[in-house]
Amino acid sequence: MPCPFGFSRCGQRSMSTVVIHGEGLGKRYHRGALQQSTLLRDQLSRMLKSPLSVFRRPKDETFWALEDVSLEVREGEVLGLIGRNGAGKTTLLKILSRITKPTTGWAEIHGRVGSLLEVGTGFHGELSGRENTFLSGAILGMSKREINRKFDEIVAFAELEKFIDTPVKHYSSGMYVRLAFAVAAHLEPEILLVDEVLAVGDINFQKKCLGKMGDVARAGRTVVLVSHQLNQIRRLCHRVIWIEAASVRQDGSPEAVVNAYEAAMSKSEGAPVGSRTGDHARGHFTGWEIISPENTSPHSLDIIGPVTVRFMLKLLEPIKHGIHGITLYNAERQLLWGWAAFELDLELGVHDLVYHFPMLPLKPGIYTWMVSFWDREELIDMGDLAPEFHVVTQSFQHPRDEWSGLLNLPSEFTVRPSSAAYSSRPSR
Repeated sequence: MPCPFGFSRCGQRSMSTVVIHGEGLGKRYHRGALQQSTLLRDQLSRMLKSPLSVFRRPKDETFWALEDVSLEVREGEVLGLIGRNGAGKTTLLKILSRITKPTTGWAEIHGRVGSLLEVGTGFHGELSGRENTFLSGAILGMSKREINRKFDEIVAFAELEKFIDTPVKHYSSGMYVRLAFAVAAHLEPEILLVDEVLAVGDINFQKKCLGKMGDVARAGRTVVLVSHQLNQIRRLCHRVIWIEAASVRQDGSPEAVVNAYEAAMSKSEGAPVGSRTGDHARGHFTGWEIISPENTSPHSLDIIGPVTVRFMLKLLEPIKHGIHGITLYNAERQLLWGWAAFELDLELGVHDLVYHFPMLPLKPGIYTWMVSFWDREELIDMGDLAPEFHVVTQSFQHPRDEWSGLLNLPSEFTVRPSSAAYSSRPSR
C-alpha cells in the first residue's frame, strides 16, 4: 500500500548513495475560497439581493507553491536552497519532512530525519526543556541511553542550564531556538533539514550554530539548508539549488548558483543602487567599470589582484577646487575602505578617475561603491553607483564561518624544523 504522503515505505535503501530522491514534486493550495452559509435564511437573503447569485459558483482560486521539482541528495552532501520569499523553499522542506502531502509527484527518504523548520517545531508547551529533549529523541527513534549520552552537551550548547526544567511555553523565542537547534543537531539524525533558523538569535549564537552545522557536515550526515545569508550558503554547502516561482531555476556549485542569483537580484532591484544627491546640473558620475583584468562582466571580479577600476565623472562646467571621495561597502553596509583626493582642477567634459589596486582581498559577495564630488563645500554628486560590484573569487579563508573575517587573503603555509638559521634572535 503506498504511503499517503507520497513516500516510499521501504526501509531498505534501494540506492547506495542517494538518500533523498524526489520526482515531479508539486504542491497546490487554495487561495481566497469563499465560504458561504448553507442556512436557508442566508440563501434567501442572497437570492433577494442578487437573484443571479444562485447560479454562481463560489470563487475558488488555486496556486502552485511548488511545481514539478525533482532532486537527488546524496549521503553526506550539504545542499543549500536559495530564492526569494515565497519561491517554494519551505514548501519543499515540509514535503521532505512529511509535514505536507505533495499534490503531485513522490519522494523517497532513506534515513532518520531531523527537521528544524520553525522555532520550536515539535515541542510541547506544557513540557519542560528536559522532557521535550527526550521526546524529540524518541521521535527520531533514539533510545533513552543515547539521549542521556548527549543530554549534557545539548544543554550546554543551548546555554539553558538554569531553565532546562522550565516548561518551554515560558521560553523566549531566543531560548526556544537555542534548544530546538541544539536538539536537532546533537541527536544525530542521518538527514537534517533546516529552514532559516540561523536568522534567529544573537550573532554569537548564530556563529556557534554555523560551527555546529560544519561539524554535522564533516561527520558525513546529509544536510538540506534554507538560508537567505548567502555567504553561509557559500561556505557550508557542496551544492545549491535556486528555486524561483515554485520551480528549480538553477542547480550547481555554490559559486555558480549564488553568483547568478545575486546578479539577478541586483538587476531586478533596478538602478541606481542607492539615492544620489547634489547639484547634478553642474556634473555627475555616469558609472564605473573594472578595466583590468578583462572579464565577461565589467562589474564582476574573479581574482584577488591586481585590479584597475575607473569611475566616470561628467562635468558640465570647470571645477578649480574639486574634492573627490570614495568608499566601499559590503552587503551588510560595513565600511571596508575609504579614500579622498583634494584640490582637483578639472575642465568641462568627461573624466576618468582611475584606481589601481595591487590586490582587492574581498571574499565572495555583493559590494557597493559610494562616490562623491564637491566644489569646495558645495556638493555636486554623491551616492551609490550602479550596478553593484560582484566578487566571485575563490575563498581563501577558514572553512568554518565563525573564523571567517572580512578579508580574503591568500597565503602560503609550510611547516619546517626550527633552526638557528630561521631565528630572529640577534647574535652576540
